[in-house]
Amino acid sequence: MQHRIIVLGAGYSGAIAAGRLAKRLRPEDVAITLVNAEPDFVERVRMHQLATGQALKPRPLAAMFKGTGVQVRIARVEAVDADRRRVTLSGGDELEYDTLVYALGSGWNSQGVSGTAEHAEEIASRPGALRLRGRLAALRAGRPILVVGGGLTGVEAATEIAEARPDLDVALATSGELGDWLAPKGRGHLRKVFTKLGITVHEHATVTRVTADHVATAAGEIPADVTVWTGGFAVHPIAAATTLEITGSGQIVVDKTMRSVSHPDVYAVGDAAWAMGPGDKPLRMSCASGTPAAWQAADAIAARLTGGQIPNMPVRYFNQCISLGRREGLIQYVTADDRAVSAALTGRLAAFYKELVCKGAAWGVANPTLGVPSRRRPMTRPQTAEVQA
Repeated sequence: MQHRIIVLGAGYSGAIAAGRLAKRLRPEDVAITLVNAEPDFVERVRMHQLATGQALKPRPLAAMFKGTGVQVRIARVEAVDADRRRVTLSGGDELEYDTLVYALGSGWNSQGVSGTAEHAEEIASRPGALRLRGRLAALRAGRPILVVGGGLTGVEAATEIAEARPDLDVALATSGELGDWLAPKGRGHLRKVFTKLGITVHEHATVTRVTADHVATAAGEIPADVTVWTGGFAVHPIAAATTLEITGSGQIVVDKTMRSVSHPDVYAVGDAAWAMGPGDKPLRMSCASGTPAAWQAADAIAARLTGGQIPNMPVRYFNQCISLGRREGLIQYVTADDRAVSAALTGRLAAFYKELVCKGAAWGVANPTLGVPSRRRPMTRPQTAEVQA
């Protein structure tokens, strides 16, 4: 009987994990099923580009995984029973698993701010980016648009919109200072680009309410025909309804191999996982964390199933890649635990570097069984037995 591996979610982490498992394990030994709500892989790091009217290359999951041995199932995940090892899909179908890879990721987080759900737009998903795209296209010249959130997503959204629509009055509101996580060189370049693009920055401006035509802060109101909310991410709520050990944020607590500390047949990768990185700091929600975590989980699963050596590849950081429109960029180099150092790459070369990173990530997902050579190893244990470390 084949060992049943189910991967939930085909974002960067889930798709990479499924493809890597297919490279490591023999198809006669395992049945790998990848479940995703949409039929296409979504390049989430490009949602600000989609929102400004740019065309993205379609990447159908069925074509990507054709011939790999991975079965793609298009359905929404409704529930996970971690004790009975079952997943319930939309329509009531149930799938049983021997090993589960949970990669349902995250969506936008309104932070409970009044009016956000009713009046703000988000770019954490393709439907959200397409809705924003329609609203931006309908705006007349000179109208105000406000991006709330001064993190990576907010900075990229504000600069992309300002570059694509220089006729709009673009502003950004942040609870701290613009680029306060960057080193001085990076902060200076960020402010230079914002000034060149004509973006107004409201610093130390915590938004307390969103309405149809403005947001409220302690310092007063900021006009906005369209408010784009980028104030953080919230994980998919399904894990919180299970018996898996989770954090207060709903992330699944995992060990260094991305294995659940409460259910050894469950692995979590990407934004859904609470994993510790260098310096005993939790990994941040990002593609930079999710991709190596997916490698680690897939290799650990394969090793445990085939009697191989369990890998120990600590996830660490090297840089933060930030697009500032299509012609400017910022590469902030960081320590292993993600603290900014003095070195940074800026300008067109940084924009080119960021584009290479995005294309490389998409290529890795779109070609799941290519890349690093590997040998598919046979199973050495009963396929339905719980595999211990």
